[in-house]
Amino acid sequence: KNILKINEIYKNFGGIEVIKNFSLSLKSGSKVALIGPNGAGKTTIFNLISGVYPIDRGSIIINDQDITLLPAYKRIRFGVARSFQNIRLMPHLSVIENVLMGQHALASKFTTLFRPIHFGNGSKDKLEAKNLLDKFGINVPPEEIVSNLPYGLQKRIEVVRALIAKPSLLLLDEPTAGLNKEEADQLSAMLNQISNDGTTILLVEHNMRFVNNFVEHTVVLNFGEKIYEGPPLLAQRDEKVREAYLGK
Repeated sequence: KNILKINEIYKNFGGIEVIKNFSLSLKSGSKVALIGPNGAGKTTIFNLISGVYPIDRGSIIINDQDITLLPAYKRIRFGVARSFQNIRLMPHLSVIENVLMGQHALASKFTTLFRPIHFGNGSKDKLEAKNLLDKFGINVPPEEIVSNLPYGLQKRIEVVRALIAKPSLLLLDEPTAGLNKEEADQLSAMLNQISNDGTTILLVEHNMRFVNNFVEHTVVLNFGEKIYEGPPLLAQRDEKVREAYLGK
């Protein structure tokens, strides 16, 4: 079953076409990397899928639902979750409070995340958050202030926060940025577990060792156009891909 279907989307900024006729279909549980040179349009694609920007033409379908015109906060309810290159955790809040904010996002607009949050100690949501932390081996006290934790651990907590909304599609922007090899391997093991549970993962990543070891499928963008789609190792031999990275 296709979880995500992007049909011939276009995006212009100031008269410049930054995404041109881009299409993509992703199946349940697949692991796909969106790669390309700087400025290729990778983050713009993420912003179009998650609803940060509206598309100019085309359509985006999630779980057979057309979400093309929906605002970002409503797309969460249809199964789209996202983590960012720079950690977006609230540093002054505890681990459990940060994770629960992912659930809170389901309730209403993103702006509610900045209102006071009240969680009952025995709440079902809190138990679910603790279970997710345990499942992925994040063995820290739930009340620990998140800014006290190592960077790699914060990255994994941010992924857990995205997962509490039970997404069918998880968008990860540079998930290994700032991580050492051990931390990247821990994250890879976590993401494999998520994929095995049936969640589709689409990531933007510059760490090609991670891409080659983790994903099954690669999509290469250049100047807003898809120039390659297929196995990651074969991408390195593709003439258009080599030209995009190295020039003619």
